[in-house]
Amino acid sequence: MSAISEVFERCRREKRAAFIPYITAGDPDLETTGELLGALASGGADLIELGVPFSDPIADGPANQRAASRALASGTHLSGIFEVVARHRAAVGVPILLFTYFNPIHARGLERFAEQARDSGVDGVLCLDLPPEEAEAEYLPVMRKSGLDTIFLLAPTSTRQRIKKAAAASTGFVYYVSRTGVTGTQGELPENLMKEAKAVRRKVKMPLAVGFGVTTPEQVATIAKVADGVVVGSALVRLVEEHGGTPELPGILEQRVKELTAPLHGGG
Repeated sequence: MSAISEVFERCRREKRAAFIPYITAGDPDLETTGELLGALASGGADLIELGVPFSDPIADGPANQRAASRALASGTHLSGIFEVVARHRAAVGVPILLFTYFNPIHARGLERFAEQARDSGVDGVLCLDLPPEEAEAEYLPVMRKSGLDTIFLLAPTSTRQRIKKAAAASTGFVYYVSRTGVTGTQGELPENLMKEAKAVRRKVKMPLAVGFGVTTPEQVATIAKVADGVVVGSALVRLVEEHGGTPELPGILEQRVKELTAPLHGGG
């Protein structure tokens, strides 16, 4: 069983959803990213999504786009991200999932990328713009060989056939996007989210995590009723944007994660 699968199994035994925060690697710089990984884990993260900054982040909203721009401007590159994960993975103590577009993987070379990801301590990869059909021939076998979980996306518009394909290609969990469009905070969850998430969960035979636009502890609590994992990204990226470069940032981020995870542990 992979480290990511073990997280969901443990949370299942504890009768709660897993909490999965997202930050962009290199925002505001890679040294700070290492500190923030520890802050997320201390705050209650069960699994961390670490974004690889990319120059054309088509699935990301304004907050994550700005984070990617700041990270690239600070000189962040894939080798540096692997070095940060290698230095901090053991101390962080929770699985790390790379959240990336396919271009950085292609530029590195698929086998080289997979080997370096594995050797650094990365536990899985979520490639946003790689459809499962295009992953079958090369991507999946290489990732499986390196022991990396592969996570694919589903959306409210996903057909029954697409749900089946994404689930078959995924290991660890399946990521359900709570709405169409790009990432970003939102005041209210989509009206049909609970019904749609329940329907998707019945069709997949592995844990289902829900993200895109989750912002408040109340929204975390709501999604946790129908999902095995809850992802919060843009709300945390905004905190990094507001407090980046200050010594208080890790503490602020840890406290916010504690507030967001409180409903999962009977608090809030």
